[in-house]
Amino acid sequence: MRPQDTVIPNITIDLQRAVQAALEEDIGDGDITAQLIPEDRSARARVITREDCTLSGRAWVEAVFLALDRELKLTWYYEDGEQLSANAVIFELEGNARSILTGERTALNFLQTLSGTATTAAEFSAKAQGTEVKILDTRKTIPGLRSAQKYAVLCGGCHNHRIGLYDAFLIKENHIAAAGGIDRAVAQARVIKPEALIEVEVETIGELEQALAAGVDVIMLDEFSDEDTRVALALTKNKAKIEISGSVDRDRIAQLSALEVNYISSGSLTKHLRAIDLSLRIDL
Repeated sequence: MRPQDTVIPNITIDLQRAVQAALEEDIGDGDITAQLIPEDRSARARVITREDCTLSGRAWVEAVFLALDRELKLTWYYEDGEQLSANAVIFELEGNARSILTGERTALNFLQTLSGTATTAAEFSAKAQGTEVKILDTRKTIPGLRSAQKYAVLCGGCHNHRIGLYDAFLIKENHIAAAGGIDRAVAQARVIKPEALIEVEVETIGELEQALAAGVDVIMLDEFSDEDTRVALALTKNKAKIEISGSVDRDRIAQLSALEVNYISSGSLTKHLRAIDLSLRIDL
């Protein structure tokens, strides 16, 4: 698995669970259409992309087909993270025709979805090229595909925010209100999990000053104007890292990157994806 041998927790376990669930919902008690084909019929197949894209999802495809038939042979022509042109042959399959056709839709669903995520991430990453800013994803992922989409974001050249609710604190407006203020929320976070990163979302310069006084690691500026962002950077002066969030689309990335913040996060990387148009062609 690439790229660069991801450190996303539990990704291998998540992959197997996702593949098992996807096969079960599609096959049920048996693929009755595949039974039209003689049981011993062999075939070759190739998978083609109909449009330019960034590839992601090889491991999920392999897991689908090998769960059905370990005798199938897959030959890949591209690595995850590579840029593909329309009509490129991504990989070829050889083996039992029934197994190939039974796994086709599930495998392509994973590949088109994760490549769609990676392609969006690559477009965002390109907008920040030449700057030090890191483009981050969010938790706005497809249920059951959190680690898969986080991996696809890496394939596109962007970066992961926290994986879930367990690995970092992100203290937002409702947390602040329920905890009794920024200072109290941050103090309690240090008691609960002292080693965890603490990030606070702020909506005003006053809240930013409170977060700085509490000594947090990262401050997220929610819906700040460019002018207020510059004020926030001047006040922060490397006391904490600054993240911009809220209404961030690919058209604003270059403008926001010029502000020299540390991070820009966008739910669009994972929630606004468009699946890539892929096609499997079989030769009996």
